[in-house]
Amino acid sequence: MVLVSDDEAGSGDRGPQTHRTIDRVTRILEEVVYNPGLGFADLARALDAPRSSVHGFIRGLLAKGWLFEDNHRFYLGPAVYGLTLASGHIRAGLVTEGDLAELHEATGLTVFLGVQAGDHLIYVAEAGSDTLTGYAARTNIRRTLLETAGGKALLVALPESQRNAFLRRRPREEAALVDQFLSESASIRETGIARNTLHQGAQFALATVLANAAGEPVAEVTLVGRTADMLPREEELRGTLLRFVDLWRNRKGQQPREAV
Repeated sequence: MVLVSDDEAGSGDRGPQTHRTIDRVTRILEEVVYNPGLGFADLARALDAPRSSVHGFIRGLLAKGWLFEDNHRFYLGPAVYGLTLASGHIRAGLVTEGDLAELHEATGLTVFLGVQAGDHLIYVAEAGSDTLTGYAARTNIRRTLLETAGGKALLVALPESQRNAFLRRRPREEAALVDQFLSESASIRETGIARNTLHQGAQFALATVLANAAGEPVAEVTLVGRTADMLPREEELRGTLLRFVDLWRNRKGQQPREAV
């Protein structure tokens, strides 16, 4: 018989929760991803944590291969790339950097590939980003699912119990986002496309879910561009996005080229 404490038994009902140590370790990795070559002092300032603690975290990450040190500068280590290669999720959808580039060429728009990480969306690949879009993506690594077209598409694809649990966990300041999502969810489910506006309405986004061979949602694909350019083409762009994603999902007997 396995005995489980009350805290452990109830942990699944509370949803994801922050942990100071985990937050600091992941912050180190995120800083190195977007600012490769940072030194110890830079990381200590970014974390605003005791230098002794930061030093311990860095030593541990170096020991396990998550970080690599060269001339007292830190970079992502081989363990990160090993996980990417070993993961079957994105490769199961047969989406490659070349695929994203082809969608960019077909639409003239920025293309993002994103995955769900807890209660957030993280972009893991892009093609054709302009200065504004690329800068925004690189300086905001984690976005709440409700604030993005891709996040809303992924939420609709979740089992109802998981989706409802996510919505119940939203803080009061996200109440308006929850209401907006609920008003849009039926349309997203029917059309397979979620939409969103960014930068005070200057930019527009369309997104859909990318499924693996078993039909399970594993990522999302987003088109982003100027609102004035995209709105007159919205129906065309919806069709193009769905056509490309269907092609990737139904592709048979091919190995991914430089799989993301």
